[in-house]
Amino acid sequence: MQNNMHRDHELIRKFQNGDTKSFDKLVKIHLPAMIGFFITITHDKMLAEDLAQDVFLKLFKYLKNFRFESTFKTYLYRINLNTANTWITRNKWKNILGLDKAPEPTQWNQDVERDWQRKELRDAIVRLPKKQRSVVFLRINNEFSFSQISEITGMSEGTAKVNFHHAKKKLMEIINEK
Repeated sequence: MQNNMHRDHELIRKFQNGDTKSFDKLVKIHLPAMIGFFITITHDKMLAEDLAQDVFLKLFKYLKNFRFESTFKTYLYRINLNTANTWITRNKWKNILGLDKAPEPTQWNQDVERDWQRKELRDAIVRLPKKQRSVVFLRINNEFSFSQISEITGMSEGTAKVNFHHAKKKLMEIINEK
C-alpha cells in the first residue's frame, strides 16, 4: 500500500511539473479498478468505460491542484463516488422503471432468477439516500473497511457504520414492499 501511494504521488508530482506521460501511467494503473467499480454500479461495460473516461477527464483537469493530503486512491474514489451518484441521480427513474425488462415466465431458470434478484437489489440500492448508497457501494462492491470508507467519503467511521446499518434496513423495506 505504501509503495503504491509513493508511486502514485511520484507520478502526480511529475504530471504537475508537465510530464503528461506520468498521467498516462496513472491511467494505466488505475483504469481496470475504475471500470470494475462502475460495472458493479451500471452492469454495462461500455457505460462503465464511459464513466471511467469522464473521471480521467476530470482528473486531467484538476490533478494539478492535488495537495497530497490523502492517498491518490482516496481522491480517486471520491471522484468515482461523485460521478456514480450523479449518474444515478440522472438515471434514477429510468433504472427504477426498468422493471419492464422482465423475462417471460417460460424462460425462468436459476440464472435468470439470480440475475433478476441482483437487478431488484440494484434498483433498491438506487433508491437509497446518497450517503447510504455510497457506503453500500464501497462496502459491498469494493469490500472496503469502514475506516477506508471514512477516508474516502469524509464521514466518520461511526457515521459510515450507522449509514450502512440504516441502508440494510431500508433495503429490506424496499425489497419487501414488492
